[in-house]
Parts: sequence; C-alpha cells; structure tokens
Amino acid sequence: MILAINWDVSAELIEGWKTPNKYGLLFVTGLIIGYFVVQRMFKKEGIKENKLDKLVLYMVIATIVGARLGHVLFYGPYFDEFNEAGMRIEEGYFSHPLNIIKIWEGGLASHGGAIAILIALFIYSRRVAKRPMMWILDRIVAPIAIAGCFIRLGNLVNHEIVGDITTVPWGFRFMNHDCLPWEQCRWEDIPIRHPAQLYEAISYVIIFIVLMYMYWKRNAWKKQGMMFGVFLILLFGARFGIEFVKVGQTARDAVLPINTGQILSIPFVLAGVYILWRAMKKPEVQETSVESENVE
Repeated sequence: MILAINWDVSAELIEGWKTPNKYGLLFVTGLIIGYFVVQRMFKKEGIKENKLDKLVLYMVIATIVGARLGHVLFYGPYFDEFNEAGMRIEEGYFSHPLNIIKIWEGGLASHGGAIAILIALFIYSRRVAKRPMMWILDRIVAPIAIAGCFIRLGNLVNHEIVGDITTVPWGFRFMNHDCLPWEQCRWEDIPIRHPAQLYEAISYVIIFIVLMYMYWKRNAWKKQGMMFGVFLILLFGARFGIEFVKVGQTARDAVLPINTGQILSIPFVLAGVYILWRAMKKPEVQETSVESENVE
C-alpha cells in the first residue's frame, strides 16, 4: 500500500459560498504579517509612520494587480478551449474578461507580482521615501517572502499549482483537482502528487528567516542591495528547482526543456547575482538619523 495524504480540504470558509474563502484569508494574513515586519524595521531606523502607510498602499495594489495580470498574460488560457465534441472545457480570460478580476478563485503569478512591485517601489522611492530605490527594496524583501508563503498555502487549499505524480510517502491526493466530485472516486484511482505548494511555502519561510537574520544580526541593510540580491537568488532559485516537480501551467510546458516558470526565474536569479556582487563592493552606509527623518 502506498502512503499518501488525502487532501480534501475545502477552499470555502462558509459552505456554499465561493467568497470569502480560505485563499483570501491566507492572502490577507501574509500582508498583515509583512506590515508588522516593516513597521519594526522603520521603528528601528526612526522612519515616520506615515511613510509606512503609503508603502502598504503601493504594495497591496502592486501585488494584487501585478500577480493577477502576470497569471493571465504568462499562463492563460487566453481564449476558450473546446474538446473534439465542441464542448467548452476551459474558459479563456480574453473570451471572458470579467474572469480576470476573480482573484478569489485563485491564479496569481509571482513573476508578475515581482515586476509590478518593482515598478511600484520605484515610484514610492521617488515620490514618498525620496531615497534610492535599493533602500526600500532591501527592507521589503523579507515581508514579501513571508507573504509568498501564505499565498502558496492559499494555493494548497485551492488544490491548484499541484506537483507531478510521485510515490513519495508525503505525497498528496488532491481530491478537488484530479476528481470532481471526489466523493464518487475511489481513493486508489486518484494519483498521488508532490505537494509543490508546500515545498514553495517552506522555502519562503526559510528565505524569510535568512533575510531577517541578515537584517537584525548582520546589519546587511547597511550595504545597499545585499538583502535584495540574496532574496532574488534564493527565492527564484528555489522556484526554479521546485518547478521540476510541478505540473506545467501552460500547454507549451509539455514540449519545452524547462517550463515557463523556470524561464521567467532565470533573469531574476542572474539579476540577484549581479546586485549582490555590486553590494559586496560598496562601503556600508551610515545609520539613519532619527532627527533627520523627523524634519519635514
């Protein structure tokens, strides 16, 4: 008998209601924890509270809009897909544009979120913080990592972004992915898969711990770009590796030597290596003065 975890958790918070749901609850939890992490950093450096409030607004909008549009544009499907009998088997986003805003049904791409966050933080650094963009990037990466963990846990309760079929004893049978309605399926007929969402969630927790250690114990924030470079290397490096045991999210992934998620991860890893190399060559910046921050 092959050991496996029979994952039949419902995404619904209230039976019969698609929203609010557990995915949304986990998403918001990640954002709240990230808020308090940045709050402690800003307090340590004597940065005014109103700058944190504006940062939250920029980040929330960028994360939701960027991650959702990233999923739509990178993974699709773009148009309705039909089987040989002419029956629609999947709705495309461009065929049904209103589906694009239904984030409560799942479907967020970390690469799209990363691009949107970079744009938002560039605007924030110029208009609000009035500091180099790398200054805010170093302070936001740890909160992003822990928020990413909760987003992947949301994917888990949604039975989405599943892994390949496996025989490992910690494999999951995703009832709402491989058999609907799952009550009518025999357990032995449902494939056992890698819990790829858990792999990513665990890796993001480890990255969060590493970045917090760098900030609080090693004062890595004094070398601008060090924390951001490490973040890019670790997060997208982990994403690249985990993609080997994930089901491709696009039809083209079946014929590509590496899938879409891996292709999108490579530029981020290379950018991280370059940014870290540059940071190691720079002198430490002076610690922020509380008095100077309080000057209007």
